[in-house]
Amino acid sequence: MSNSCVPRVVVLISGSGTNLQALIDAQANASLGGEIVAVISNRPGVKGLERAAAADINALTLDHQDFASRELFDTALAELIDQQRPDLVVLAGFMRILTPAFTEHYLGRMLNIHPSLLPKHQGLHTHQRALDAGDTQHGATVHFVTAELDGGPGAVQVAIDILPDDTADSLAARVQRQEHVIYPLAVQWFCQGRLKMDNSPAGSRSLLDGEPLPTNGRLISVS
Repeated sequence: MSNSCVPRVVVLISGSGTNLQALIDAQANASLGGEIVAVISNRPGVKGLERAAAADINALTLDHQDFASRELFDTALAELIDQQRPDLVVLAGFMRILTPAFTEHYLGRMLNIHPSLLPKHQGLHTHQRALDAGDTQHGATVHFVTAELDGGPGAVQVAIDILPDDTADSLAARVQRQEHVIYPLAVQWFCQGRLKMDNSPAGSRSLLDGEPLPTNGRLISVS
């Protein structure tokens, strides 16, 4: 952690920022455990920047379209993030595939949330894929970010039952409500020093209160 008493958090977004809002709300009621010192979007003019500004959080834009390559953008993004001196970087709907150099720079200090019960349905269109696969449950996973897309060790996972009349949209809405519960929780654990990533030669894993978590994190079930 940094020398400040309160851990510093930078949130990266690309869109409306509903998970960002859940983090802002947790900060407002003193349950986040850290301070969001900046919100950075790779797209200008998105709703998430308005949410940050409304909460008096530094709202910054670094448009990826201004860069000739993914590597150049990631280098500039890391420089901008590091200016904020963060203890934790949180991806909240940040729709960019990150370079290995970027993920290595923040290894053990960067969290992401993915709308599936990882390792199932890595990548996009997870809700429709869960329905097409005939899954009985679906959910979301908060995990540490590594070079493998949606492949880092999990911190917390929430599972909900898939209902007979669910569509991709209804399933997405129900999963998103649970994302807003588990993401602030995972950030709180990290900021309290309870959640860490152990990157041993045997493979990376998440530790909560010093004890190894299951590969995809602590499972919370919601009916």
